[in-house]
Amino acid sequence: MTIATDEISLRHAEHDDELRACYPTMVGLRPGLGDAEELRARVRRQQAQGYRLLAAWRAGEPVGLAGYREQENLIYGRFVYVDDLVVREDVRREQLGERLLAAVAAEAQRLGCARLVLDTGMANALAQRFYFRQGLLALGMHFSRSLG
Repeated sequence: MTIATDEISLRHAEHDDELRACYPTMVGLRPGLGDAEELRARVRRQQAQGYRLLAAWRAGEPVGLAGYREQENLIYGRFVYVDDLVVREDVRREQLGERLLAAVAAEAQRLGCARLVLDTGMANALAQRFYFRQGLLALGMHFSRSLG
């Protein structure tokens, strides 16, 4: 899928060099990533579970990312889960997050999914406001605990 508008094009990062190029943007959301090679290796493992990484490219450089996968469970049926959504801070006013999320929603519809699902941190008020503006509603709370 390639969507071009102005100087930004949306297309999936699929080759190793493209995945490594996503590191400077992804580390803004996932600061625990050690380096570009770790991102590449982790994305490759997640791809076995259907993960795809859609990037907003400007001049060959990813400035926004949406990592997602199709899933199915008894709560939602078939749905697309957004693992990662990040836009570089210097381009946040360009509606790239909205464009990435809309492209993932369109892909979910194409796949026959009835729902788009994501999680965000309880303290991340800016992201929550963004998601509400995009039509996503908070339907529950996500609980977890460390097993280590």
